[in-house]
Amino acid sequence: MKLVKAYIRKFMADRVIDELKKLKAPRLTAIDVKALGDEIDPDDLKVSSELSSTYTTMVKIELICTDSCVGRVKETILKHARTGHKGDGLIAVSPVEEAISIRTGQKGVLPFIE
Repeated sequence: MKLVKAYIRKFMADRVIDELKKLKAPRLTAIDVKALGDEIDPDDLKVSSELSSTYTTMVKIELICTDSCVGRVKETILKHARTGHKGDGLIAVSPVEEAISIRTGQKGVLPFIE
């Protein structure tokens, strides 16, 4: 199993999520985040005294999928999140050692994209 995290522009999130749902992505999580860094498009920057820096609002999408589907998930995100401008975001993929249902306690029986 793999954990896919994608940091994408906020205005692209609905489009990406809709496409991931077409892949039957279960238990997808979307979280508003503040991205810091010099790769951010200057037109999207905001100033924060709390963060003592400039930032842009992005969305972090997380989902777990099987090893065999991770390619399709990455392709979908790349296709539907890319604007071609600096600061489009990042996809990170990590191995998942175990997944356990909190309700049932069963391991590895969660419905992942196949």
